[in-house]
Amino acid sequence: MVCRLRRSLYGLKQAPRAWFERFASVVTAAGFSPSAHDPALFVHTSPRGRTLLLLYVDDMIITGDDPEYIAFVKACLRDQFLLTDLGPLRYFLGIEVSSTSDGFYISQEKYIQDLLIRAALGDERTVETPMELNVKLQLTDGDPLSDSTRYRHLVGSLVYLAVTRPDISYSVHILSQFVSAPTTVHYSHLLRVLRYLRGMITRRLFFPRSSSLQLQCYSDATWASDPSDRRSLSAYCVFLGGSLIAWKTKKQTAISRSSVEAELHAMALLTAEVT
Repeated sequence: MVCRLRRSLYGLKQAPRAWFERFASVVTAAGFSPSAHDPALFVHTSPRGRTLLLLYVDDMIITGDDPEYIAFVKACLRDQFLLTDLGPLRYFLGIEVSSTSDGFYISQEKYIQDLLIRAALGDERTVETPMELNVKLQLTDGDPLSDSTRYRHLVGSLVYLAVTRPDISYSVHILSQFVSAPTTVHYSHLLRVLRYLRGMITRRLFFPRSSSLQLQCYSDATWASDPSDRRSLSAYCVFLGGSLIAWKTKKQTAISRSSVEAELHAMALLTAEVT
């Protein structure tokens, strides 16, 4: 006897694939095309403008220049699924969005508050920077933690927080290198990042409504900053007009023989990411 799956159910191994195929068929029939860069992003282009649909499991964002087509898409989705329209975008996957006459603000203030509650810091101290200057952490620093689960959980939460907080990108990159065997020293630096976030919890990214489409890119690099393998770090940020749209901190794959070579590797990473 062979059972054929007629409807995807939560918990089944094939359920996510079946659900996505079903959803993709509905939005494709409505006129969307999947993006070549992200399979969960669907794009529709017409003389009246462009409409974007972003899907995460069963949550979605619909935005664009054509309100009539957006209403049509909602009607198509209601015909096939049990749909709840939450109105203008305010909160999505822990990311808060606020709209003003000047532009949009994106933040994760509530996410940080929940993270601080889970971390259960024993004091109310704050610091001005997420990490001290010229700190070079190693695997052998301090004593191994008896239970590394808490360290991994907090670092994983910070990785997601870095989606809207470029100011902690470097610190999170450094701390994430020790999730396999964290020590007391690594944990103390992790707590410093949390204290920094407590003092800077209201920081947000701003995307102005009226801005040029000029692309500006900045890159930098350290030289032989990792004491374990002498590899350098590359970092870059990309602005579209006055909006910060991309940033990254990444360890270089090769050992640079000079600071100039490290800078060239950083520029190569930026060029590859942007193009």
